[in-house]
Amino acid sequence: MKKLLMIATMAVAISSCYNDKYDKLYPATPGVTCDTTTVSYNTDIKPIIAASCAIPGGCHNADGNALTGNLDFTNLTTLQGQATTDLIVADINGAPTKGHTAMPLNLPKIAQCNINKITRWVNEGAPNN
Repeated sequence: MKKLLMIATMAVAISSCYNDKYDKLYPATPGVTCDTTTVSYNTDIKPIIAASCAIPGGCHNADGNALTGNLDFTNLTTLQGQATTDLIVADINGAPTKGHTAMPLNLPKIAQCNINKITRWVNEGAPNN
């Protein structure tokens, strides 16, 4: 029994030493940078929303969708109202709060750079710039 306990302890100790380097697992794409120093609604956020959230037949387009409370993200005022709740940031990060779903619904997660831009825009108060 002692021998089995010792082997199990060693296996746990050895497996806990696993250490990957983030930059080795997720290398940067050559020539591609993510600049979030200046984020603009018109230049940065609006195209992301149009491509990922307010797509035709999607959840947050002008047609409305009862499942999402008819939140039309083509309307800046509606988007700004939702941005102040921080739900957008949680949902696009795949960590939705109770009663919400990871977004975009039934689509791949948006690029981390775009998530960073939206997060920056929300943190800046979701300005119309």
